[in-house]
Amino acid sequence: MKTRMMFMAGAAIGYVFGTRAGRERYEQMKRLSKQVSENPNVQEAAGMLRSKGEEFAGAARGKAGQLKERVPEQMPGRHKVSDEEQPPVYPG
Repeated sequence: MKTRMMFMAGAAIGYVFGTRAGRERYEQMKRLSKQVSENPNVQEAAGMLRSKGEEFAGAARGKAGQLKERVPEQMPGRHKVSDEEQPPVYPG
């Protein structure tokens, strides 16, 4: 019984000190990440990466549109289906 009480007391003390130290470390990492994210050099780099990403996405979108038009031409036995040739679709 005495060992159990000693263990419980030790666990409680360890928990209190651990959470206090853990919270301090968390706050320290939070402050550091905020400082990094507010750094003008980081902001500039993020803006450049964002614009490059948008540029690449636009290029990919354009190429996908071109490929979409060419695929039926490249597949033998396939042809474009016009609106008149499509069968009716019934809901339900």
